[in-house]
Amino acid sequence: QDINVISQFVSSSKDLERFLANPVVTNESKKTVLKDLLGEQVSAPTLKFLMLLVEKDRIEYLGPITDAYTALAAKESSSEVAEVTSVTHLSSAQQEKLKSNLKKLRGTSNIELVLKVDPTLLGGFVVQIG
Repeated sequence: QDINVISQFVSSSKDLERFLANPVVTNESKKTVLKDLLGEQVSAPTLKFLMLLVEKDRIEYLGPITDAYTALAAKESSSEVAEVTSVTHLSSAQQEKLKSNLKKLRGTSNIELVLKVDPTLLGGFVVQIG
């Protein structure tokens, strides 16, 4: 669940992505921003992991890290990963309805959604599976 929260934050804010990747911005500033944005929404171990990425100058790889983690977790739990890119954030009800429909379509018992926001889409959403 933490990974989805992080993935949504990173994918929905290009400014945040640029800020975290900017070598001119101090690590302390990056840590403060991450704590302020995600401190209440993710677990303590996840927040510690984010701080470690900042300390080791690897925070710019956060997007690929979350994608890889989701794929590995899905493989381990015998589920499929569906990357959903939408214009706005999907509500919990919309996510559940989409999961249900994708399960029927794919004939699988478990689908993991990786949610991303792309305001440049004209409308609706795009789903990529596999």
